[in-house]
Amino acid sequence: MDIKRFQKRKEDFVCGNCGTTNIGDGFTNHCTNCLYSKHVDIFPGDRKESCGGLMPVTHVEKKGDKYILTHTCQTCKQTVGDHFRPTDNFETLISLVVASNKKNEKA
Repeated sequence: MDIKRFQKRKEDFVCGNCGTTNIGDGFTNHCTNCLYSKHVDIFPGDRKESCGGLMPVTHVEKKGDKYILTHTCQTCKQTVGDHFRPTDNFETLISLVVASNKKNEKA
Protein backbone atom coordinates (compact mmCIF):
# COMPACT_ATOMS: atom_id res chain seq x y z
CA MET A 1 0.00 0.00 0.00
CA ASP A 2 1.45 3.36 -1.05
CA ILE A 3 1.11 5.99 1.70
CA LYS A 4 1.45 9.57 0.56
CA ARG A 5 3.66 11.24 3.18
CA PHE A 6 3.00 14.85 2.13
CA GLN A 7 -0.19 16.38 0.82
CA LYS A 8 -0.14 20.01 -0.22
CA ARG A 9 -3.23 21.76 1.18
CA LYS A 10 -3.86 25.42 0.54
CA GLU A 11 -6.03 26.33 3.54
CA ASP A 12 -6.60 29.58 5.38
CA PHE A 13 -7.05 29.35 9.15
CA VAL A 14 -7.51 31.41 12.30
CA CYS A 15 -4.85 30.69 14.91
CA GLY A 16 -6.20 28.88 17.98
CA ASN A 17 -3.64 30.68 20.15
CA CYS A 18 -3.59 34.35 19.11
CA GLY A 19 -6.56 34.66 16.73
CA THR A 20 -4.52 35.84 13.72
CA THR A 21 -6.04 35.03 10.32
CA ASN A 22 -3.46 33.14 8.26
CA ILE A 23 -3.54 32.77 4.47
CA GLY A 24 -2.30 29.29 3.56
CA ASP A 25 0.05 28.67 0.66
CA GLY A 26 -0.07 24.86 0.62
CA PHE A 27 2.93 24.55 2.93
CA THR A 28 1.67 26.63 5.87
CA ASN A 29 1.68 24.64 9.12
CA HIS A 30 1.87 27.36 11.77
CA CYS A 31 0.65 30.85 12.58
CA THR A 32 2.77 33.55 10.96
CA ASN A 33 2.32 35.77 14.03
CA CYS A 34 2.81 33.64 17.19
CA LEU A 35 4.31 30.59 15.38
CA TYR A 36 1.91 28.15 17.12
CA SER A 37 0.78 25.12 15.17
CA LYS A 38 -2.16 22.76 15.66
CA HIS A 39 -1.88 18.97 15.82
CA VAL A 40 -4.12 17.98 12.90
CA ASP A 41 -1.84 15.81 10.72
CA ILE A 42 -0.32 12.35 10.96
CA PHE A 43 1.64 13.08 7.79
CA PRO A 44 1.89 16.71 6.59
CA GLY A 45 -1.37 17.82 5.00
CA ASP A 46 -3.41 14.65 5.58
CA ARG A 47 -5.65 16.15 8.34
CA LYS A 48 -6.07 12.65 9.83
CA GLU A 49 -4.86 13.36 13.39
CA SER A 50 -7.77 13.59 15.84
CA CYS A 51 -5.73 15.13 18.70
CA GLY A 52 -6.21 18.79 17.71
CA GLY A 53 -3.95 20.12 20.47
CA LEU A 54 -2.14 23.44 20.21
CA MET A 55 1.58 23.19 19.50
CA PRO A 56 3.83 26.02 20.69
CA VAL A 57 7.44 26.28 19.55
CA THR A 58 9.56 24.45 22.13
CA HIS A 59 12.93 24.61 20.38
CA VAL A 60 14.61 26.78 17.76
CA GLU A 61 17.73 25.65 15.91
CA LYS A 62 19.76 27.68 13.42
CA LYS A 63 21.15 25.73 10.46
CA GLY A 64 23.18 27.97 8.18
CA ASP A 65 20.94 30.93 7.44
CA LYS A 66 17.71 29.05 8.24
CA TYR A 67 15.81 28.52 11.48
CA ILE A 68 14.18 25.18 12.29
CA LEU A 69 11.22 25.26 14.68
CA THR A 70 10.18 22.31 16.82
CA HIS A 71 6.53 22.33 17.85
CA THR A 72 5.35 20.16 20.76
CA CYS A 73 1.69 19.29 21.22
CA GLN A 74 0.34 20.45 24.57
CA THR A 75 -2.14 17.56 24.59
CA CYS A 76 -0.18 14.45 23.54
CA LYS A 77 3.46 15.72 23.50
CA GLN A 78 4.05 14.78 19.81
CA THR A 79 6.85 16.86 18.25
CA VAL A 80 6.97 18.17 14.69
CA GLY A 81 9.65 20.20 12.93
CA ASP A 82 9.16 22.99 10.42
CA HIS A 83 11.07 25.85 8.85
CA PHE A 84 10.71 29.48 9.87
CA ARG A 85 9.54 31.31 6.75
CA PRO A 86 10.25 34.85 5.51
CA THR A 87 6.57 35.74 6.07
CA ASP A 88 6.75 34.69 9.75
CA ASN A 89 7.06 37.23 12.57
CA PHE A 90 10.81 37.59 13.19
CA GLU A 91 10.23 39.44 16.48
CA THR A 92 8.34 36.41 17.81
CA LEU A 93 11.23 34.16 16.79
CA ILE A 94 13.73 36.41 18.59
CA SER A 95 11.58 36.49 21.74
CA LEU A 96 11.45 32.66 21.75
CA VAL A 97 15.23 32.42 21.41
CA VAL A 98 15.80 34.99 24.17
CA ALA A 99 13.35 33.20 26.51
CA SER A 100 15.04 29.87 25.79
CA ASN A 101 18.48 31.32 26.52
CA LYS A 102 17.27 32.77 29.83
CA LYS A 103 15.75 29.40 30.77
CA ASN A 104 19.03 27.62 29.95
CA GLU A 105 21.04 30.15 32.01
CA LYS A 106 18.93 29.35 35.09
CA ALA A 107 19.35 25.58 34.65
